[in-house]
Amino acid sequence: MTEPLSPEELDALPFEQALEKLENLVGRMETGRLPLEELMTDFELGSQLVKACRGKLDTLERKIKLLTRDDGKEGEWSDFESGVPSPARNAPASDDAPF
Repeated sequence: MTEPLSPEELDALPFEQALEKLENLVGRMETGRLPLEELMTDFELGSQLVKACRGKLDTLERKIKLLTRDDGKEGEWSDFESGVPSPARNAPASDDAPF
């Protein structure tokens, strides 16, 4: 049986791992062999994982929209959560080397 995760654990879980856990849960649940209590616990964890994955995808989608906006301005990389601009990704290096 898999226990639900805390909000901190969900936030720290990379998208790919959350999706893999979700796929494993669905596989377990589809067997039809789980006791009802275990099925409900897995369902609760699955619901948490779906919400976490959607949140991570929504955040990335907003970042992409900011970077690809079509208002004549170049998108600016920034820390999406705080709004603090990051150093320009395409700024020339001090030694003028291409890499």
